[in-house]
Amino acid sequence: MATIRVDAVVDVPAQQVWEAIADVGAVHQRLLPGRVAETSIEGDVRILTMPDGAQVRELILAIDHELRRMAYAVTDGQRLPLTYHHASFQVFDRGDQSQIVWLTDVLPHALAGLVRARVERGILEMKEVLEANHTTAAPH
Repeated sequence: MATIRVDAVVDVPAQQVWEAIADVGAVHQRLLPGRVAETSIEGDVRILTMPDGAQVRELILAIDHELRRMAYAVTDGQRLPLTYHHASFQVFDRGDQSQIVWLTDVLPHALAGLVRARVERGILEMKEVLEANHTTAAPH
């Protein structure tokens, strides 16, 4: 199985970043507003609706507030022909900043490069949104 690790240092305190990641029903507002049009929750399943109407279903496996870790598995709707897709986010405190680590396990191995390109782009988008939201929310 291929494991992809990407990370980003975000100019936002860890607790605020964690709150955005743990708010699994608000991906379209708090993390990836350009990439995800809408998010809904059905039990332990998160349904992401993309701007073109395509839907991705993810089983939310863990939301651990103590570890600041959220794990999920894509169960349906992925555009790549993956047979396995499990991922987790973990947020680490770096003083006034935080570090997001996004680990993704995928099969088949041959598609790891394509998945890496997507998560690298995704974590940069999340960093931009988190920092922009923090700046606009901060008192002037």
